[in-house]
Amino acid sequence: MIETFLVPEKTVLNAKGESQPVDISSAQNRVFLLTLKIAEIVEQESLDVSIFGSADGATWEPKPLVVFPQRFYCGETPLLLEVSEQATVKFVKAQWDVNRWGRGPEQPMFEVGLSLREVPRDVLAEVRKEAAARK
Repeated sequence: MIETFLVPEKTVLNAKGESQPVDISSAQNRVFLLTLKIAEIVEQESLDVSIFGSADGATWEPKPLVVFPQRFYCGETPLLLEVSEQATVKFVKAQWDVNRWGRGPEQPMFEVGLSLREVPRDVLAEVRKEAAARK
């Protein structure tokens, strides 16, 4: 089971950037829970985070696999990444962009962490069953 960080906790982001690629080819289930944790910020700034896929870890798809909602505040944001239909995706990475406006220092500052955890098949099946029952 894969459980790792795309961006280690307490990483300070103050410019556009990207994470190192993470190999997901050994995953038994190709559904992952991404959790973006923002621990500290300055006011009047935004963070945009996208997840990209690759077959070889060098050439990346031009379109992101998933995109987090734009963030302005501290907190946790979970997001499911499902690549079961995309057999060629063997690596993932995060890309981010930061923006700052208003008075005070011009440089944005976010203290973040971004985890990636494979969702076990039995947990996913149970959640899907519960969701179907609610419809």
